[in-house]
Amino acid sequence: MAIDSAASGAVLKRERVRDALLELIEARRPGDAVPSERALCARLGVSRPTVRAAVDELVVAGLLVREHGRGMFVAAEKITQELVAEHGALTVPQARGVWTSRVLELRTLPAGARVGRRLRVSPAATIRYAARLRLVDGAPMAIEHLHLPAALVPGLTETELEQGDLYEHFRDRHGVRVAEAVQSVEPTVVTRAEADLLDVPELSPALLFERRTTDTAGRPVEYVRSVYRGDRYRIVSRLALAPSAPGADETHGGEGHHHPGFPPGDPTSRGPVSFSAHGVVQHD
Repeated sequence: MAIDSAASGAVLKRERVRDALLELIEARRPGDAVPSERALCARLGVSRPTVRAAVDELVVAGLLVREHGRGMFVAAEKITQELVAEHGALTVPQARGVWTSRVLELRTLPAGARVGRRLRVSPAATIRYAARLRLVDGAPMAIEHLHLPAALVPGLTETELEQGDLYEHFRDRHGVRVAEAVQSVEPTVVTRAEADLLDVPELSPALLFERRTTDTAGRPVEYVRSVYRGDRYRIVSRLALAPSAPGADETHGGEGHHHPGFPPGDPTSRGPVSFSAHGVVQHD
């Protein structure tokens, strides 16, 4: 499948505008005003349609509210329902299929305020930013935006992002051992540029994954935002009411498997990655 450079460029530009808007939102309280689209165009140096599309996405996501004749405002905080098992760790089943990746962009840049907070680094600290298209059995399934502290993976290559298990590369080539991840999932819709890359209609339902991964020393080593096709996935949450019986199957490994939102591979080989709840990813 050939990657449309115009579509990937639009996705990357929208991502940068979206991050800038999220920084504005996070610096304000619910009900606070947000600069107008015209002011945002001047501040960010992008076109009105680009800003409007990013604003539309955040309105649909429930982060911004438009009020006719008044402007835009930060939306009320969302009510969060945490699915937590009090005892024992839950593993994440893996989705079948042959998973591959194609890099859309790989570069080094300053973290910025928002990503810096998630990685616990200075806004001026350098990170390795990568955008990649995830495919299963040759069909596009997700767009991932990865943010990694450059000091931990200074020599990260496109080959590592496209071939093999990314967390194994972290461990074997960079000496980084992942230990835990906190991931959120919420519904969203795809933009026109995302739709072109994912081969779905514009505004199709999608799943937005956001994840921060830490290593065995508790340092954040990865912040990832991923958009998965909603027509090919279903999330089923399970809660453990008691620890698993001794001798129960602890792995779901093997080639061709994949964790929802995660690079393919067996996390048990990387360290004790645990979750409070897990999702079953199914593709038809």
